Amino acid sequence: MSDLRPVEPVVRICGVIAKQEAWRQTAIDWLVQRWGPVCETSQPLAFEAGGFYTPTMGDGLVKQVVAFDGFADPAGLAPWKTATNRWEFELAERIDADVPRPINLDVGYITQAKWVLATVKDRDHRMYLRDGIFAEVTLNYVGRRWVHHRWTYPSYRTDPIADFAMRCRDRLRDHILANGLTRTATA
Repeated sequence: MSDLRPVEPVVRICGVIAKQEAWRQTAIDWLVQRWGPVCETSQPLAFEAGGFYTPTMGDGLVKQVVAFDGFADPAGLAPWKTATNRWEFELAERIDADVPRPINLDVGYITQAKWVLATVKDRDHRMYLRDGIFAEVTLNYVGRRWVHHRWTYPSYRTDPIADFAMRCRDRLRDHILANGLTRTATA
């Protein structure tokens, strides 16, 4: 029988999608009030989803991903997603928008080996967590670079996202090594 090993902490991240920069900043400020300071930010990227979000969010969507200072337990993913779903509704009530869903919050985490996203949509490559929330591995760290899968959304297949993920991974790795938090077998 194998011994249980401690789970390494993760970097909590959230993609913020909106058509107006002011709306994205409002959402980022909202997240900072709840999860603490941002330590890394991706550049804003055009967000294409084949028109899926157009009826509720409009055209010309832009995604920016932020990482939060400190490190988290990955077991929090399902509660983070249920919280961000609720916050999207609360933000929609606060933002004077011409669309019913001005903000999309795409929460997940980064480990040394993978980028995991939470979703309410079940597909063949997603694993059920709890409370109607599923998880998918969107990117993997292989051969010293981030690689995507057939299901990875186009906005996560970009060099700027890989650069963002690398900065988060480096931050996490430094923390794990400095604090002796590697997953080693216990005696």
